[in-house]
Parts: sequence; C-alpha cells; structure tokens
Amino acid sequence: MLRRVVSAAVAGMLLFVASPARADDVRGGQRQVIKTLELTQAWRVSKGVGVTVAVLDSGVDPGHRDLIGSVRVGRDFTAGANPPGVGPRRLHGTYMASLIAGHGHGRQGKLGIIGVAPEADVLSVRVILEDEEPGFREFNSAERFENVVARGIRYAVDEGADVINMSISKELATREERAAIRYAISRGVVLVAAAGNDGDRKIDRDFAPYSYPAAFPGVVSVGATDRRLRRATFSNWNSSVQVAAPGVDIMGAGPGDEYWVGRGTSQATALVSGVAALIKAKYPDMSPPLVAQALTASATDRPPGGYDTATGFGVVNAARALAEAGRLAGHTETATGAGAQDPAKPVAGGGRAGPIKVIVRDDERVRVYAAIAAAAAAGAIASLTVIFILVRRVRRAHSSQDA
Repeated sequence: MLRRVVSAAVAGMLLFVASPARADDVRGGQRQVIKTLELTQAWRVSKGVGVTVAVLDSGVDPGHRDLIGSVRVGRDFTAGANPPGVGPRRLHGTYMASLIAGHGHGRQGKLGIIGVAPEADVLSVRVILEDEEPGFREFNSAERFENVVARGIRYAVDEGADVINMSISKELATREERAAIRYAISRGVVLVAAAGNDGDRKIDRDFAPYSYPAAFPGVVSVGATDRRLRRATFSNWNSSVQVAAPGVDIMGAGPGDEYWVGRGTSQATALVSGVAALIKAKYPDMSPPLVAQALTASATDRPPGGYDTATGFGVVNAARALAEAGRLAGHTETATGAGAQDPAKPVAGGGRAGPIKVIVRDDERVRVYAAIAAAAAAGAIASLTVIFILVRRVRRAHSSQDA
C-alpha cells in the first residue's frame, strides 16, 4: 500500500509534490518511527556493521542514493515470468531495503532515508513481481514458480545472509518452504516475515487468516501498528503473530531516487529485520531462537496479560532488544550431539513419535511405591468392610427395637 510523495531532486534538497521543503522532510517523516523504536539510543550500541540482510522481494535498486554501496544484487528466481526485455520495477523491494539499511545521503548522511541498521549490507533476491508487472499473472499461476521462496531462502543462506526479510505473504504453505526454513535456522539465520494484510477480512471472530511464511514455526511473524501503537485495521491477527512494529504512514525509498509513504505489515517487518540486524552485528553467534527471545522479551506496549493475537508480545524496541540480547548472549538454544534432529530433514517416522526408551529404571523405588499403593488399597478395603459391618449392626438393632 504505497503512494509516491517525492518525484524530483534539486541540488540535494527534496521537493515534495505539495510544497517545497526547507529541511529534509523525508527524515522528518521518519521521526515517529525513530522515536518509537528508540533508534538513537540503539545506534550507540550497534548500527548493523558486518551483517547481511537478504531482502526476498521484488528486487532492490542498488543505485538509489540512500542505498548506494550497500546492495548486492543476487539471483532473480522470477526470470521468465515477464516478457523478454521487460525489467523489474523493484519498487516494493527498494522500499523494504531502505527501511532496513538506508544510510541517507548528503553531508554526514543527514538527508533521505535512514534505516534501522544503516551500516548493514543488503542482498537482493527477487522472488516476487509487482502487481503492475506484465508477468504477474503468469508468475502466480505457473507451477515452475511455486517454490521460488524456498529456493530464495536456501540461496540467501548459502550466500552468507545473517537475517532474511520476507515482507511477502501467501495463503498456502509448501513442504519445500518448511524445509528451507529449517535449513536457514540450522545455519543460524534469523527469518522475519509479514503476518499479512487481511486483518479486516477475518474468517472467525477470534482471528484473521494465517499467512506464510510468517506462520511457520521458527519465523518471527510481525504485525503492524497504527500511530497509537494499536493493531492497524489491516494487520492479520492470529496466534502466529509474535511481535509488532509501526506500519502506517511509513516513509521509505523507491527506485530512481524517489520516496514513498505506505502502510502494511511489509513495512513493519522490514523494521523488525533491521532490529534483528543490530542484534546480529553486536552478537554474531546468537542463535535465531535467542534473537527472537530478545525481540519479544524487550517489547514495549505489551498487551494485557503479556500477549494477544493482535500485536503479539508488543511493539519491538531496538534499544531494549539490544540490552536483552546482552543478557542472553552467554546462552545457547542449539541442540548438539548424535541425538539431535537434523533440521533440514523431516522428523523420523514421518512425524509420528516413536516409543520412549527408559534409560534408567529405579526398581527399588518402584517396589516401595508399589508396596505403599498396595497398603493404601488394602487399608481402603478394610475401612469399607468395617463401615459395612457397623451399618448392618445398626440396622439389626433398629429392627429388634421395632419388634
């Protein structure tokens, strides 16, 4: 959900369609997001240097002045969907990349878009088409494009991504996507995905439709909040939602040095991926589950009871997430050893749990407990017998008196 707000650049000063700007209105338009995520405080600890965020999207414009030097263009898994000679628009992908790793431009980078992790690198992996591209229908109907997301995930992992941003959503999941996500997590890669924008199309009074890959276990599913940090009306609400971030009137970059304002769980997801990049830059060996724990445990504006299906555990806060990550940095949640399940393979036995093998059996304790149980049962029987005898005697005594 986008609208263009800037179409021209004059001597480094940006002119909005509505009126000329004295200062950089683009950066001014980001002020609320910067405040909500406490980015100024977070940047004293980490700016994302050394981290690569793979943006699985419609492609990123590497020449945008707020991204130049930070983008590596990777594989295009949509090749063949558009007619020959038709290039990608790269609007949505550029927008998401700028929210994650935009570094601004001009003196000291004070103009343009500043991303959550301005010193991170972006790996552009094209796995979707814009709605307006001529091959959009072909891409969404041809069987050969069914598993482009799964292939994109594996490619990003193999290319060294630390975080994978997926501001994309689909209604149906595939086995290949599930396996690719397990593969990424096993390699220490954090996956962040959009919860979806069908929140006003609820199918039940208790939740809106699930969206994939966000609903896969191990993926940080992100909902969107409005300016009051409440669930945005379009944001999906269901038990997959883990955290939320601002998703209404979000300023971002577009191809060709343009700037756009939009809304959606896509934007919220990109902001959370940026926070994950800050954490991975400071604590590169931190496992995906612990990064997710840092994001959730430090969230602000937590709902009553600590969790709900609208905003998950609350709104992500970059400064607090880094502090929480510091407390978790000495721990691990990665299983090792011969008994650990390979996350890249299906669960043994087709997903059915096998018999539980008892390694140590304390026969002496079992005998003692059995004896106690037997004694208790005998005592109960004896008590019932005594009660039965007493009741019969009382009844006989009453019968004798009546006679």
